[in-house]
Amino acid sequence: MQQLFGKYELLDRLAIGGMAEIFLARQTGLEGFEKPVVLKRIRPHLSDKKNFVKMFLNEAKLAAQLNHHNVVQILDLGKVGDSFFIAMEYLFGRDMRRVVPKAELQGISFPIVYACKIASQVLEGLFYAHQKTDARGQPLGIVHRDVTPENIFVTFDGGVKILDFGIAKAANIVEQTRAGEIKGKLSYMSPEQCAGKPLDHRSDLFSLGVVLYEWVTGFKLFTGESDVAVLKSITDGKIYRPSYFKADVPEAVEQILMRALEKNPDDRFQTAWEMQFELDRFLANNEFTPSNNHLATFVKQLFADEIDAESKRLLGSGVTISAIGGGRFSELDVDALAALPQGSGPRYMSSSPYMSSGPRMFSGPSNLPIPTHADGPMARGEMKELRVPIDAASMAQLLAIAERLSISPERLVEQLVQSHLSLI
Repeated sequence: MQQLFGKYELLDRLAIGGMAEIFLARQTGLEGFEKPVVLKRIRPHLSDKKNFVKMFLNEAKLAAQLNHHNVVQILDLGKVGDSFFIAMEYLFGRDMRRVVPKAELQGISFPIVYACKIASQVLEGLFYAHQKTDARGQPLGIVHRDVTPENIFVTFDGGVKILDFGIAKAANIVEQTRAGEIKGKLSYMSPEQCAGKPLDHRSDLFSLGVVLYEWVTGFKLFTGESDVAVLKSITDGKIYRPSYFKADVPEAVEQILMRALEKNPDDRFQTAWEMQFELDRFLANNEFTPSNNHLATFVKQLFADEIDAESKRLLGSGVTISAIGGGRFSELDVDALAALPQGSGPRYMSSSPYMSSGPRMFSGPSNLPIPTHADGPMARGEMKELRVPIDAASMAQLLAIAERLSISPERLVEQLVQSHLSLI
């Protein structure tokens, strides 16, 4: 797709959510000036909802005050016709929700030193935001509230950026979260956030502790059969030391994680800088201390099969999706999937399409059912199901990764598909 939107040329729709559409775009100007940007546009049916528009604009105004190399930059805020939008810097890389599974699919256990390196950079960005003041020196009181793998981005040149301060709370924003309202993704919330209590910056440190715990161990920390069960696990459940799941976790890293994950905020690190200092000290004393160049090389090797395609997308030459994740998924062509007959051949059996429990039966090439939803990349109406041929070895890998992430294999593949497909 290519269409004009004000001074921007929309090249490709990257994602769509309940609030906005996300586009890869190109800003043009005099004498052939061009700059790639990511444009977030309010969905048309929401543009006339005043409270929603105010929330959207508050997000932009807040994020625009943050100018740090570890925080995504807001470049523009405007309105074209009836559509409000935010233009953000384009980042050439991948978010951590995709990086870790990509490594797993290639048989690579995500290296602890890279996990700590990335977390350290996130902490630097968080400390900047937490300490940010206005022009009069008054603290803005920023709390991200949504520190999750998908909001941590690693560029192909080894940079680390925090995305989406969109549900952050600042004392000077009029349209604040109502008392007791919960925002954010359940599994990464702090105990005080689960309880709907007032939050400060230490809530973000707990959330990052959850993220880093999962990167280090390969296991999801807080799970449950329902949202209530997940919340109860966070507020009342026991947190096992990382070495319980992975014996080779360094003692220094384990101590950092256990302190970050204290349920009482007073027992945690009191600032992001304190936690960053401990991670950096571990890295400095480690046999191998990765640089940004090391991280860049690692990530580029993981996504070597996708970099050329993304470069073509950036040039606006169109996108042909012929592979998902490369390697073992090279046969997952979208057009071919849509034409697959229903009910043919043996298939993975699950008690529920969204639960990892239940019998697991497969032998030889299998058909993995993938649920697709309205507004998803493969459906525009009621829920549908595709059956995807996958060989036994790949199925075994999928099952192992899904088990470690505490999600169903169907959901894992669906997330991979959604993260790679361009929505048109």
